[in-house]
Amino acid sequence: MPSEILLKIFSYLDAVSLLCAGCVSRRFYHLANDNFIWIRIYSTAFSPTRSNWKVNSVEKIAVSVSFLSVQDKEAGYWKKEYITKQIASVKAALADILKPVNPYTGLPVKTKEALRMFGLGWTIILKEKSGKEYIMEHVDLSVNDTSVTVIWYGKNWPCLASLSTLDLCGVTPVFMDWYKTPTKHRLRWHSLIAKYNLSHLTVSTMIGCDRLIRIFCLHPGLLVGVWKKEEELAFVMANLHFHHLVERSTLGSATIPYELPPHSPFLDDSPEYGLHGYQLHVDLHSGGVFYLCGTFRNLFTKKGNIENGHVKLIVIHLKNNREHLPLIGKVGLSWKTDILDGCIKSCSMMDVTLLDEHGKPFWCFSSPVCMRSPATPADGPSFLGQTYSVDYVDAEGRVHVELVWIRETEEYLIVNLVLYLSIAKINRWFGTEY
Repeated sequence: MPSEILLKIFSYLDAVSLLCAGCVSRRFYHLANDNFIWIRIYSTAFSPTRSNWKVNSVEKIAVSVSFLSVQDKEAGYWKKEYITKQIASVKAALADILKPVNPYTGLPVKTKEALRMFGLGWTIILKEKSGKEYIMEHVDLSVNDTSVTVIWYGKNWPCLASLSTLDLCGVTPVFMDWYKTPTKHRLRWHSLIAKYNLSHLTVSTMIGCDRLIRIFCLHPGLLVGVWKKEEELAFVMANLHFHHLVERSTLGSATIPYELPPHSPFLDDSPEYGLHGYQLHVDLHSGGVFYLCGTFRNLFTKKGNIENGHVKLIVIHLKNNREHLPLIGKVGLSWKTDILDGCIKSCSMMDVTLLDEHGKPFWCFSSPVCMRSPATPADGPSFLGQTYSVDYVDAEGRVHVELVWIRETEEYLIVNLVLYLSIAKINRWFGTEY
């Protein structure tokens, strides 16, 4: 077919269809870069709108601009300009919708609305050692107070032994269409959130099991379920904290994660700056059921509590019975596939949001955790029942929880909750030199 005929056909396509056509062949790619087509699309999308303009004003702008500058630009120039401006408009819309902040959590108030507004979804890309890839769309998700839990399961998992890595990506339409609901089959943008090594599914990362599956925790926040009998994947579950979630899921690339903006330390004359005024929000939940939802204000420590590179913040004191908190319900991590479902005892998802004295998110994470019997007996009220502990560790800090099982009431009681914050993180955040 002559190029002139193809160009005429391409001139009737919208931006997304034109980009798709450019993926067909090398010839289609060059034709789909035509500046005269893209200047019309650009002018239609970004020309000023006024009620007293005539209907054909956009066409006039396109024609005038085309005669003046289209021939002077390299092929594809106006396509790049259109894409660049679309991305800028998405970033501006993101910044606007995420601006209002909840004073209690320090997180954007409209995160849930942003997820819907941008048609945001998540995929996992399973990569075999041979290089072959499998892209899987999320099957289910649940939105919690400060996180979202995303689940993948199905019958067509690749063989676990052949897999090397798993990439977790946010997925959005390439171009935001404010008037139509984005569909699965439209051109979409992948933003890499995290990359996981599946060779790390070992005894050291296993956090629980039942009669059907074993579950493994990979940092950050990924839970992998493996069938006991076949040693094959049963499901994958990601717990994603709201802090910068929309940005991480939309503004990265397919190979490079979104880079957090640089933090500028606040100036303060306090001799113990960075050691006081913290506020903690902690949730324990699974399958939409919350076992704990607590807020703790005015947390502080002293310089004397700096030890082994960490600052110790005691949230619930072991010897203060008035601070002890019960967990609601029987703790267990719910799982399901398209065939079976179940619940793994003593496991759950933990969401932690720690705010600094200015109400800004200082340390945020969402991760699977498990209650285990401690290696050494606790100094607390062990006479009440069996003691358990929950521990989480990453590069920025550690959480340690001690619980007691009360037989009479059949509930867990939190008798100790301590945060250990990295002194390197504090120094970077506050500009201190502890």
